[in-house]
Amino acid sequence: MIDWSALSCSLRGHITYRPIEQDLAARLSAPTAAGEAWRCLRCGAYLAGDPRGEGPADEAPTPVRGRALRELIILRLLALLRGVEGTAWLIGGIVLLLWRSRVPGVIEAFREAIPDLAPAMANIGWDIQRSWLARLADRLAEVTPDSVFWVCLFLLAMGTVKWAEAVGLWLAKRWGEYLAAVATSAFIPLEIYELIEHLTAFKVVLLLINVAAVAWLVWAKRLFGVRGGVAALQAESEEASLVAVERAAMSGATAGRAH
Repeated sequence: MIDWSALSCSLRGHITYRPIEQDLAARLSAPTAAGEAWRCLRCGAYLAGDPRGEGPADEAPTPVRGRALRELIILRLLALLRGVEGTAWLIGGIVLLLWRSRVPGVIEAFREAIPDLAPAMANIGWDIQRSWLARLADRLAEVTPDSVFWVCLFLLAMGTVKWAEAVGLWLAKRWGEYLAAVATSAFIPLEIYELIEHLTAFKVVLLLINVAAVAWLVWAKRLFGVRGGVAALQAESEEASLVAVERAAMSGATAGRAH
């Protein structure tokens, strides 16, 4: 199993810190043949030499580690996916906006070409005149430049929302997690309807990815008050801090001796 904390340290460097509190400093250091070694606050490895930082324990760095680091990696994978989707929406909107005056003519030309394409398509077993493509062309026959403009605005708005999701997820912002969960959930009923209308493997995979993403966001990031909400999430993050763990261990040992 991949140790994401160790991998992150190998890429970004270790984080060591000497608290001015002597008891706590003793728990984060160890004598070695090469001299005093200090424990990395992210991966937990001991490193010989002077620590990179020093000061009160309350001011110690709190790098993302362990489970929180794995969750951050998943968030950033989702952010990349949303960025790709957002780029596709924006490109579609911009291209359609630039060519909106020609769209009705292109649609009409295609409708007129369908009968001419029918014999060739029949050779491969496709009745294009009764296909979904012909039905779509008929539905779009009344399209005007004005209606195309509103479609452009919709595509651009969708692209903007997707990119907002991408930025929020990449930065692990709470608003980004909520935006991603709500925006993705809003399209799940439409995706189910599309599956009922026409079942394809791509649509099934896309639906499963979106459902899994929403379920994971709500459960892992404790959205909408699930599993204690943001208070529980913050407490979990504080407990994951190595300094906090060692401080709690010291308190427990002190309490044990007192009894």
